[in-house]
Amino acid sequence: MRLGIFSDVHANIEALSAVMEAYRAACIDAYYCLGDIVGYGASPNECADVVREVARVTILGNHDAAVAGRMDYSYYYPAARQALDTHARLLTPVNMQWLRELPYKHGLTEFGIDLCHGSPLRLEEFEYIFAPEQARECLSIWDELADLTLIGHSHLCKVFALRPGEVEELQPHRVTLRPGWKYIASVGSVGQPRDYNNRASYTVYDTERRELQFHRVEYDIESAAAKIFEANLERSFGHRLFIGV
Repeated sequence: MRLGIFSDVHANIEALSAVMEAYRAACIDAYYCLGDIVGYGASPNECADVVREVARVTILGNHDAAVAGRMDYSYYYPAARQALDTHARLLTPVNMQWLRELPYKHGLTEFGIDLCHGSPLRLEEFEYIFAPEQARECLSIWDELADLTLIGHSHLCKVFALRPGEVEELQPHRVTLRPGWKYIASVGSVGQPRDYNNRASYTVYDTERRELQFHRVEYDIESAAAKIFEANLERSFGHRLFIGV
């Protein structure tokens, strides 16, 4: 099977639409979303509608949890809180109820895959993994780790190969799983990349080849940013789209 796995849409319907169009040419058998459908952007309902329709399973992200009343986000900086409060008011009852029911983790045991938003160590704390030191902490749960753990949250494309006592960071392009190793891969962000590449990020996993492929696609950034400006959200949420931070 070919699985389309994406994350961190952040209410950017222009980016999500471009990713879905790119996926159509990739012969995808099933889609999975790793969370954060809402937050930052100007199109929370439009994005939630698309993800609800296409994704076989969607994982709860921290912004989803905040909007759905499943976590305290009082410590978020004011502009981020404002966007979350705005999205909470805008979401339809159907989309809000959907966010309230999303799981923290989902296992595709037949393929040796676990899906979660942040680190698999403490799921409800949404911890980041964007450096070898953070991946190394997962060695403490080696026996519980799937062959491949797919995460989002950092908005970065990262791959870490682990075996007892060792962590190796790999280039996030085309990664084939090796026997005896376990992998944690961050699939990047559809709607708000932060690696100075402003193209939307998405991945494809081939279960027969045990191969994870990273892809980027251009989208209409000007339209996405203009909607943010018109919605009276923090203007930096729109400006950062152009430079990918």
